Amino acid sequence: MPNWGGGAKCGACEKTVYHAEEIQCNGRSFHKSCFLCMACRKALDSTTIAAHESEIYCKTCYGRKYGPKGVGFGQGAGCLSTDTGDHLGLNLQQGSPKPACPSTPTNASKFAKKMIDVDKCPRCGKSVYAAEKIMGGGKPWHKTCFRCAICGKSLESTNVTDKDGELYCKVCYAKNFGPKGIGFGGLTQVEKKE
Repeated sequence: MPNWGGGAKCGACEKTVYHAEEIQCNGRSFHKSCFLCMACRKALDSTTIAAHESEIYCKTCYGRKYGPKGVGFGQGAGCLSTDTGDHLGLNLQQGSPKPACPSTPTNASKFAKKMIDVDKCPRCGKSVYAAEKIMGGGKPWHKTCFRCAICGKSLESTNVTDKDGELYCKVCYAKNFGPKGIGFGGLTQVEKKE
């Protein structure tokens, strides 16, 4: 029977999809509201979709269901993913290898912080990450902590000196640790005793 006045059938709900609400993927039509990951139900677009035969997934769920399994096949560089996708209703093949570690961390960011040996700032004692790190005296410092210990002046590579693990500007260093006497900084006149 001819399809009078209607459009194609939605690949998800099987109802008619009219042109104004149509999204096409792999030769199939979907309503904009039906264009969702089949596992986690997140909305999809052209950058997040991964299609497998007649099924559509977000890239994360697609990787969990159809990607490589086992040790060394994580979600990012140097990671080991032990997420099986069970909470999303993904049925994985029975023959896939078991993860090396039976338990997974509850908070990935806390886990990552424990795994990475982060340098501590000598001034404040807090962690110094690469985006905020300035090296001085062979130690990592926060940009905000990279100041003279005496006058508090912000330091740069051209005016920094270090002594006993502390940073100083060249002026404060010369006044406090430099040579003393006539012709060396502070004294400009010879004081006469009366």
